[in-house]
Amino acid sequence: ADCADFKDVRTIEDVIFQVQGGNYSFEAVQKGNMFYQRARESERRLARKNLEYWRDYPAKYALWYFNPYGPCPPTWYGQPFSGQFKQHCFYEPAPGTCESVYIR
Repeated sequence: ADCADFKDVRTIEDVIFQVQGGNYSFEAVQKGNMFYQRARESERRLARKNLEYWRDYPAKYALWYFNPYGPCPPTWYGQPFSGQFKQHCFYEPAPGTCESVYIR
């Protein structure tokens, strides 16, 4: 997607080290405990699939996810809920705000 928080984000490294609101997007990077071991091949394969083509439930077109303390809210910062995997809630762009996410 080339919208909202994701303009010029093109690689896995760009995603991992992305800064939003003055903080890294991923808590593990903020706390400095992200690289306790090298990525396994299965994790690399999954990351490549996500970047190259994979669009499947629950994160079909989601650009955001988080792990709430309770049930998934129907929207998160104005973005509609698209599905849940285990404790993580996924949200896709609100209609009309990021059409490029739907082009593949």
